[in-house]
Amino acid sequence: MLESVLGCKWSLTVLALVRGGVCRPGAMEHAVPGLSKKVLNERLRKFVRYGVLSRHAYAELPPRVEYRLTPFGERFAVLVDGVDALQRELDGES
Repeated sequence: MLESVLGCKWSLTVLALVRGGVCRPGAMEHAVPGLSKKVLNERLRKFVRYGVLSRHAYAELPPRVEYRLTPFGERFAVLVDGVDALQRELDGES
C-alpha cells in the first residue's frame, strides 16, 4: 500500500494540501502549479481506496466534493512525517 500510494511524486503534495485544510479538488488543482486534474483525481481515488481520505459529495448545484483525512489517514500522515524527518536528517537538514 505504501509503495502504491507514495509511488507518485504528487501523493505527498496532495496529502499535505488536505492536511493544510484544502479539501476541494478545484482548490487543490489551483494551489499547485503543474498538478493536472487527471493526476489529482487518480491520487484522490487511490487515497480513498486505501482509507487515507474520505470523500463527501454534497447534493447541491453546482456539485461540491470535499476530502478529509480519516482516522487511519491521520495515523498514516504521522508515519509520512517520520519518513520526511529521516530524509531531512540524511540530507543534513535540521
